Amino acid sequence: MYDVIFIGSGHAAWHGAQILAKAGQKVALVEANKVAGTCTNFGCNAKILLDGPAEIIHHLQHYHGIGIEDTPAIVWPALMNYKHQVIDPLSDGLAKMLAVDGIEIIAGHASFVDPHTINVDGTQYQADKFVIATGQKPAKLPIPGQEFTHDSTDFLDLPDMPKSIVFIGAGYIAMEFAAIAQAAGSHVTLVEYGATALNGFDAEYGQRVVREMQDRGIEFVFSNAVASVSQASDQFVVNTANGQRITADYVMDSTGRVANIDGLGLDTIGVDYNRQGVLVNEFLQTNIANIYASGDVIDKPIARLTPTATFESNYVASVLLGNDQPIAYPAVPTVAFTLPRVAQIGLLPQEAELQNCKVYKIPYGKMMRFQAQNDALPSPK
Repeated sequence: MYDVIFIGSGHAAWHGAQILAKAGQKVALVEANKVAGTCTNFGCNAKILLDGPAEIIHHLQHYHGIGIEDTPAIVWPALMNYKHQVIDPLSDGLAKMLAVDGIEIIAGHASFVDPHTINVDGTQYQADKFVIATGQKPAKLPIPGQEFTHDSTDFLDLPDMPKSIVFIGAGYIAMEFAAIAQAAGSHVTLVEYGATALNGFDAEYGQRVVREMQDRGIEFVFSNAVASVSQASDQFVVNTANGQRITADYVMDSTGRVANIDGLGLDTIGVDYNRQGVLVNEFLQTNIANIYASGDVIDKPIARLTPTATFESNYVASVLLGNDQPIAYPAVPTVAFTLPRVAQIGLLPQEAELQNCKVYKIPYGKMMRFQAQNDALPSPK
């Protein structure tokens, strides 16, 4: 019998697990994949590492004609090998660190039997409290030929960079990976159902990022739904609803992510959830009193980011140790690792105007630090 079992082992789980274990509670983490979760193994860390050379090349290109004529090329297989050297040991490293704190790692897929019991690959475990921290997983566009598409995990493990890639969608994942792929020598096309990219970010700056990406040869097909993907010899064809055909060596479905709750047995015990995730109250408690949720698996308006998941993990631990104050999120910044970057915090300009706030524009691109780097953004189209 455990005091607390976390289902998942990413940032939404292990930070809180450490707090509880150090407070003397018997704690376990259940993990169906690699310890440390998506961000560490298949997401943020790998993306940032692969983005590093692309960012350097982006900055060097600003000096073309004013001191630098040639920029280096990314040798993708060598970079991928380096990624594995850095990322692959992290999972075992975290598992060893958690073991020092007395936290048990249970390998396998958890499914609720009742509110105090889970089944993990045929073995039952009981706990006083549970925390669902299973995060999200890539969504799949329900179209003919979806079996030919790849997701973000696949892209971050590519042994060789394809000569051409089509990204379905133009959200922050597609835009970030498109910038990396283009810098690594791939011809990139993004097909977006809507009329704009980077929805959720300030529209003016989203347009500026698109303009700069277009100037580097990245193609955008807006207001066009993907109807199917078919195979043509050793390539693939993305067929749009208006009859356009785009041929590429690789197709990535980057249409979003969904709560990773399949097979958890939430219906068995009556935990409420919807398409956006698990429903919780202001204490991150589900409708089943002894079951909580943390991280990206929650249906919430706050940004689904690693720091947010860590904050929630720490908060849940505090509640389980007696904190009776509802969660109060700080202002959460969001950064898209596009080239150039886009970052924001607080209200969007149009939201600020609706609340009678004064909106000021500060032209950082015209200030000395940026002028010295020839780094002023182009105006939006």
